[in-house]
Formats: sequence, structure tokens, C-alpha cells
Amino acid sequence: MITKTVFPGRYMQGFKMIDRLGGELALFGKKGLAVLAPSAHKTLTEKLGAGSDRIQLDIELFNRECCQAEIGRLCSIGRERGTEFVVAIGGGKAIDTGKIVADRLKVPVAVVPTIASTDAPCSSCAVVYDRGEVVSVARQRRNPDLVLVDTEIIANAPVRFLVSGMGDALATWFEAESCRATFSNNEVGEKGSMTSYALARLCYDTLLEFGVAAKVSCEAKAVTPALEHVVEANTLLSGLGFENGGLAAAHSIHNGLTVLPQTHHYYHGEKVAIGVLSSLFLTGKPGSVIDEVYTFCESVGLPTTLDDIGLAGSSGDDLRKAASRACAEGEFIHHEAADVSADLVVCAMLAADQEGRRRKKNK
Repeated sequence: MITKTVFPGRYMQGFKMIDRLGGELALFGKKGLAVLAPSAHKTLTEKLGAGSDRIQLDIELFNRECCQAEIGRLCSIGRERGTEFVVAIGGGKAIDTGKIVADRLKVPVAVVPTIASTDAPCSSCAVVYDRGEVVSVARQRRNPDLVLVDTEIIANAPVRFLVSGMGDALATWFEAESCRATFSNNEVGEKGSMTSYALARLCYDTLLEFGVAAKVSCEAKAVTPALEHVVEANTLLSGLGFENGGLAAAHSIHNGLTVLPQTHHYYHGEKVAIGVLSSLFLTGKPGSVIDEVYTFCESVGLPTTLDDIGLAGSSGDDLRKAASRACAEGEFIHHEAADVSADLVVCAMLAADQEGRRRKKNK
């Protein structure tokens, strides 16, 4: 059996880490293209290049969507200006766009997440959207050359982003375990290693142990060890776990939910959390596991019902549409050992929703 495990070139995390960015970027060259999400553009522009007078950054405002038009625009700018490296600063879509642009330009990429809402920063793949719907996954030749995470910036971002990241990370161990059990390939095309499965489990255990304390810290805009642990789980452990361990039902159900416009105002990790809960019923997990996962979601404020992601009063046709997309050929859900069909996925979503409702009613 052949296994394959990939990592970013280097991962740096800590308080005021942004002050070291300029020196790190200078290792890649002199002329860079900085792709900044709108919030990062407002607050971090002056800090770029701090600590180094050896680089020149062309700063471009990201248009909020990782789509072919924006990727093409930035690639054209990079070619015209002789870009030697790309630095992507912001949330998941800005980061994914920067990764694709760097790959097409064949230059290094540095990633600076300003929120800990997804596991996009460390991975060699990126999700491309069209008007809010997932249309494709773009795969890069290598993982980011640098991931630099300033936990002071994360602590000052809205708490909902951190919690959403926990929803994304929550799927990591369950999906990796499904791939391990069925000998399914991971996201880099081979079997997972012992390392990848161990990191996926560490991700899950870290969330259960420190999730609530990390949320409290973020609410206080305070950098604490608990916050550091969960930021690492959301960003590094989940990134390594999903890419090297593999994906399964939770992310396919997320992809299905994106075809429903009602869900477009909800974050990736919030929809993944519903995917996790649905997968527990789809795969017949024991009651103790179901209780543990629902308890965690409730404790940090992740969605536990379809109402929580904008699907109050949705028709059976809507759920069938989402389930059919989740079960499309080539989707990750086929890595599960369980029987998979659109009918069974609808049943799993309805059961997960009913359990969430039951628990809310009994609180």
C-alpha cells in the first residue's frame, strides 16, 4: 500500500506574528502580489512588509468570491508586474484565490489567515464558486510555502468565524476515519498515513477539550493557550487531517447544501457541521458518539437543525436537490462504508434535524 502525506513549507503561529511577515516574504523574492480581503485591506495594509525593506508589494483588493473571473484578473496583474511571489491575506475565499493564482503563475505563495474559519490555509486545493455554489475544486502542484497566523488578529475577529472553523474541523476525524476504514484515497490521491489519521484524531480531541474556552477567549478578544490550541486545530490539524486523511459524507452534504440559495448566508463550517451531524445518522454511529457531538455543537454555538442554516420550512424537493448533489458521481460521500443514495441522505438530514430539535426542546 502506498501512502502520501503533504505539508505546507512552514507554519508559524503566535501573538503579533504579522510583524515577522516582511522578513519571511523576503525569502521568496523582491516583488510580490498581495491579495487582500476587504477587512484585511482596511486594517493590515500598513503592516505589510514591516521589518523588511527588501520587498515591494503590489496590493490588490479581493472581490470577495473565488471565481474564474477574479482568478483571471489577478493572474493578468501578476504577469504584467513580474510577480515573484503571492501573499493571500484574509478568509478562505481570498486564500484559495491566492493559492490558485500563485500556482498558475508558478511562483511561491504565502497565506495569512485573518480568521480561523476554515482549514483552507494549509492545503494544496481550493474551492471555486459561481454565485455562491461550489462548481469545482482546483488542485495546486504543492501546498503553500508559508502559512503565517497571527492569533491577536484572530482573537479580534468576530467569534462566529472561530466557531465556524470548529465546525469545519469537527468533520476531520470522522471523514478521515471513514477513508481509513474503506481504504479510500485521500485528497492527494493515495492512502493516508498513520501520521494523518493521528493528526485528525488530535484535531477532534483538541476541539472537545478547548473549544468552549477558546470561544470565551475570543469573545474577550484575548489570546490564551486555549485559543492558540483551537486556532491550530482549525487551521493546521484540520488542514493536514482532511487533505492527508481524506474527506467523506460531511463535506459532500455541505456541497449539496450550497445548491440551496437559502444557505448562502451561512458559513462553510456551519454547513459542514450539519453535514457531520447528518453523517452520524447515515453511518449508524452509536448514541454515545451522537450525544458527544451534539453536546459539543451546542456548547460552542454550531448549528444543530436545518432551521439554523436558513432551511426553516424548506420543502422535500429542496432537501432532495441537496442530497442529489451530495451523492453526485465522484463526491466524497462514496468513501463511506454505509449505503449511499439521495433517499438515504435525505433521511439522515431529517433525522439529524429532528435530534437537534428534540434536544433544544428538552433544554
